[in-house]
Amino acid sequence: MRDFAQTHRIVVKIGTHTLTKDAGVDAAYFRWVTDQVKTLVDAGKQVVIITSGAIGMGAGQLDLTAKVTETKMRQACAAIGQPLLMQEYRKAFGRHGITVAQVLLTAEVLSNRKTYLNLRNAIETLLGLGVVPILNENDSVSTAEIGTAFGDNDKLSALVASKIDADLLIMLTDIDALYDQNPHEHADAKAIPTVHEITDQIVRSAGGSGSRHATGGMRTKIEAARIAAQAGCRMVLAHGRAKDIITRIMAGEEVGTIFMPKRKLSNRARWILNSRPAGTIRIDDGALRALRNRKSLLPSGVVSVEGDFKAGDIVMLNDAAKAMTSIDAAELKLLAGKHSTEIKKALGPAHRDVVAIPEDIVFIDY
Repeated sequence: MRDFAQTHRIVVKIGTHTLTKDAGVDAAYFRWVTDQVKTLVDAGKQVVIITSGAIGMGAGQLDLTAKVTETKMRQACAAIGQPLLMQEYRKAFGRHGITVAQVLLTAEVLSNRKTYLNLRNAIETLLGLGVVPILNENDSVSTAEIGTAFGDNDKLSALVASKIDADLLIMLTDIDALYDQNPHEHADAKAIPTVHEITDQIVRSAGGSGSRHATGGMRTKIEAARIAAQAGCRMVLAHGRAKDIITRIMAGEEVGTIFMPKRKLSNRARWILNSRPAGTIRIDDGALRALRNRKSLLPSGVVSVEGDFKAGDIVMLNDAAKAMTSIDAAELKLLAGKHSTEIKKALGPAHRDVVAIPEDIVFIDY
């Protein structure tokens, strides 16, 4: 369960509060982390770092003491803080002769199949060269309003771990484990060393929002564990400032909470499952039962269409599954409820006579 001897590819996510000290850069912490990562690299491991901290560092540079919540100000702080953040990583890793690379992401990059594959190839090349990629959300251009934001780097770390086939996600934060209830409010709260399944009780035990310049909380870490689990990737949640924490995790010491994977999906299935849907196709109960039996989605089972999506986009099927559709929204509205033969009549003989094939349908079952 905690035997990581065969673990080859590791994603390490470091939170804002963990990286900073007294609202400023903690250079000693950067050196401390990179010393541990150097040990992993020397052991033949590949390491990708997901970092927070750009907004916090930018806010510190501007001497802002209150939490930055307004979108434009967060973007400005990120633009100021990102080069400062990378400067610290370069200095810390440079002591060991390790080259780092900056990769800034938006949700659209991972949702688009072509750009996702380009990203995957770039990271594979960097890792093959012995480079440590440092990834962060591109907060200067990502906003929830335009649909390009991940929402937090907890989710980003799990998506990256999933999409690059990582074996282990280490999430370093300012709490030492998942508890059965809020430890700040309940003196008898107990740490949960192992989570085999994320139940409703586990979700209820999760806490609230993150620290001053952060956006994550325990709930976002639970969601990250769910995403990682779909890739067969174990996740360890631990306190980022505990002594030699990365080294101890890799040695199998029972620190923090380990989340075990429930199922392992193919790379393509994970891409579909974790992509942002462009719309929703409402289907009837008979069609839903057929899909669970690995049948294609036919237009006869379509009840209604929501959104303006194109062929090849990822869509929701009710609230039960995601799929890559072979028909765009306008065409599907005309074909909904009709026999599959109507597809070829309407769209031409070369067109698929189904809305989605089984290989392009993934149920949202955790």
